[in-house]
Amino acid sequence: MDAFSISLVSATLFCSLVAGFVFAFACVVMPGLSSLGNRSFLHSFQVMDRVIQDNQPLFLLVWVGSALTLVTCAALGLGRLAGVDRALLLLAGVVFIGGVQLPTVTINVPLNNHLQTLDLGSMDDAALAEARHAFEPRWNRWNQIRTALATLTSALLIVLVLRL
Repeated sequence: MDAFSISLVSATLFCSLVAGFVFAFACVVMPGLSSLGNRSFLHSFQVMDRVIQDNQPLFLLVWVGSALTLVTCAALGLGRLAGVDRALLLLAGVVFIGGVQLPTVTINVPLNNHLQTLDLGSMDDAALAEARHAFEPRWNRWNQIRTALATLTSALLIVLVLRL
C-alpha cells in the first residue's frame, strides 16, 4: 500500500468515526438531554464537554486525525487522480473542512466554551432557561448540519475507495 492509499483509508475511517460521533449526539445524546430540566441539561452538557476539553486522547486522535488525513489524502491525490475520482476527493475535502470542521470551530466550540464559564449553582431559574435557550437550539441545528455533511463526506470517500 502506498502513502495515498493509506491516507485514503485513514481519512475514510476517521471521517466516518466523526460522522458517527455527531450522529450519536444528534440522534441519542441531545434528544436524551432535552428531557432534563434546565440546570440538569446544562450541567450534563458541561460534564460531557469537559471530557473533550480535557484533551481526551482518542477523541483528539479521531477529530484532528480526520482533518489531517483528509487534507493529506487530497494533497497526495491531486497528482494521482483525475476526473470523477479527483472530484469525489476534492468534494469530500471541501464538504468536511467547510461543513464539519469549520462550524465546529466557529459555532459549536464557542457555544461549548461559553457554557463552561457558567456557574450553574449561582443562577436562578430564569437565567438557567435563558442560558439553555441561547445554547441548545443553535448547537443542535449546527450539529444536524455537521451530521449530514460528515455523513456525506464518508459516503463520498467510500465511493472513492470502491472505485479505486
